[in-house]
Amino acid sequence: MALTKKSSFFLLLASLAMIQISMAGDPDILTDFIIPPNSPPPDGNFFTFTGMRSLVSAPIPPTFKVVKATLDQFPALNGQSVSYAVLIYPAESVNPVHTHPRSAELLFLAQGSLEVGFVDTTNKLYTQTLQQGDVFVFPKGLVHFQYNADAKTPALAISAFGSANAGTVSLPNTLFNTTIDDSVLALSFKTDVATIQKLKAGLKG
Repeated sequence: MALTKKSSFFLLLASLAMIQISMAGDPDILTDFIIPPNSPPPDGNFFTFTGMRSLVSAPIPPTFKVVKATLDQFPALNGQSVSYAVLIYPAESVNPVHTHPRSAELLFLAQGSLEVGFVDTTNKLYTQTLQQGDVFVFPKGLVHFQYNADAKTPALAISAFGSANAGTVSLPNTLFNTTIDDSVLALSFKTDVATIQKLKAGLKG
């Protein structure tokens, strides 16, 4: 997906947004930064993440895709309480309902439009239609989603997190792609085991 000059400008703005969301999501450290054990003295390469370069000229993926710069991919983030993700939504694709247990998410929409929403602890749903240039915050730990309802135009968003490892708990995968007993799920959702098994099969298909 070739990014336009305007999109590059939006990426810069999103980078600034990432700095603003730097909160105490991770324990404070007593040094400037943390070097992995048995590593050589760091230079500029240690503080550089190149994993996003592939996005600049890549075609639109056939399904929703997220490229992360978290502690797992970028060890220099250890102790810095920040991380980053680029989310690509082909036409009519969805980032399924999920949570981030260790951080809020600040999403900047660089291209296209998105339907977004989250549910608070009183089960109230908050939704919004985002246009290019909008910013939306998903509060820490709350269930949320993003959906590109446009039948033709893809969307691209950049998300910043106040933790080097915000974590992602996908509700569909957590509920229907684990070893939770089918009868427990059936009772929880007030349905039958056959319906639960159909849902599980749909995730694997």
